[in-house]
Amino acid sequence: MLYYKIDVLDALKQAGYTTYRIRKEKIIGEAQLSKIRAGEIVSKETINTICELLGAQPGDFLGYRNDNE
Repeated sequence: MLYYKIDVLDALKQAGYTTYRIRKEKIIGEAQLSKIRAGEIVSKETINTICELLGAQPGDFLGYRNDNE
């Protein structure tokens, strides 16, 4: 199962992207922000946006663990 290795919203905030700014500039939709808050994995497009904003690769903030073990 995929999971977030870091607090994505906190990392975005440290990069200058507060949730207010993200909403105001329509960078990421409210539904996707809610998913991030809940720890749910977001769409591929949102992952692309997060990578762009943070200058990161998906593996920098996403991890995988096998929940069947």
